[in-house]
Amino acid sequence: MPNFNVPDDVFEAAASQYPTPFYLYDEADIRETVRLLYQAFAWARGFKEYFAVKALPNPEILKVLLSEGCGLDCSSETELLMGRRLGIRGEDIMFSANAMPPHEFALARSLNAYINLDDPSDIMTLHDNGGIPETISLRVNPGPEVMGDNQFMGNPRESKFGWMPKDLPEGLMKLKNLGARRFGLHAMLASNSLDANYYPVQADYLFGLGLELQEQTGLELAFINLSGGIGIPYHPGEEAVDILAVGQAVKEAYLRRFGENGTVEIKTELGRFVTGPHGFLVTRAVHLKDGHKVFIGLDAAAANLMRPAMYGAYHHATVVGKEHLPHTLIADLTGALCENNDKFAVDRALPPIELGDLVILHDAGAHGWAMGYQYNGRLRSAEVLRQPDGGFRLIRRAETPEDYFASLDVGGV
Repeated sequence: MPNFNVPDDVFEAAASQYPTPFYLYDEADIRETVRLLYQAFAWARGFKEYFAVKALPNPEILKVLLSEGCGLDCSSETELLMGRRLGIRGEDIMFSANAMPPHEFALARSLNAYINLDDPSDIMTLHDNGGIPETISLRVNPGPEVMGDNQFMGNPRESKFGWMPKDLPEGLMKLKNLGARRFGLHAMLASNSLDANYYPVQADYLFGLGLELQEQTGLELAFINLSGGIGIPYHPGEEAVDILAVGQAVKEAYLRRFGENGTVEIKTELGRFVTGPHGFLVTRAVHLKDGHKVFIGLDAAAANLMRPAMYGAYHHATVVGKEHLPHTLIADLTGALCENNDKFAVDRALPPIELGDLVILHDAGAHGWAMGYQYNGRLRSAEVLRQPDGGFRLIRRAETPEDYFASLDVGGV
């Protein structure tokens, strides 16, 4: 895996043009990661990465990914509409969601997107709202013997996602009677996994299950969608997943199941792996409280990056221009929300910080801005793209109070 490294002078240059806080994404590194992924699966018939729009729903980022041959993994009406505005349809869209409003099925069908059903009850909802396509996908929850347990997906017995394997044959026969001719299988068994065996084990399970269902139903197994779940090394010292080795291991499983002349296609829906390491929340230290412990207040809050507050997730923090100094300051990095969990770091060892210093929260290029909210009236930040030539481009302006009030009938407020 390449060593992507954005130097401090890049953050300083960006912060001289745009007020903090803002997200900064590196286009060149995103492109390099996508190309590495396609290299890893160059052997795979019909391989396509469907970028998980939920990870980073900015049209300018999506344009970059589309230009590299990706499709879009959409999970809501708004994400489908974003794809439509970008001019894509058909097999460039994978629509996966649960508890789906019927009109969203109808929209996906109007775009001729791949549809990934989450539950047997979705069959007739889809039938009555756009009809059953000839190629349909089913999301599988194989249970704890395969899924295990992990911090973000939780115990599979409690998971709201996916068909139970026992229900698949009957469901596929019902779909066949309603016009389906081919099927795909999809599963996401973990989130943010750094285990290089994760994809190969999942692939082998789905390959075997797909062959059994093909034999039982007479429907053609068209594709296996390995979904997402490959993680990134948030903590210093963690090893990145070797995606080339992963691709080779999936190939070996594929050849065992299908042989050299296999026609089953491979899809992925990676989000975090593609953009996560290449996004940064750029903030400034604006407050210092030295009481029973030290609190450094930043001009961002959990409303801008909620993963630490929601999951206790780790994001590495650096202080621009000071990382060479001894990390003798033990402090919490906080925001201004009226919530005690509004902390980016707790008891973190840092170099000395003065008000006005730039503090960078790393690996924030997925599920960062996208999970933002407006509690306390704190507003979502701007997004900036660092272009391959080194220049910067504003790709989303910061929200304003007028945006906050725009959906209200507030009279003279």
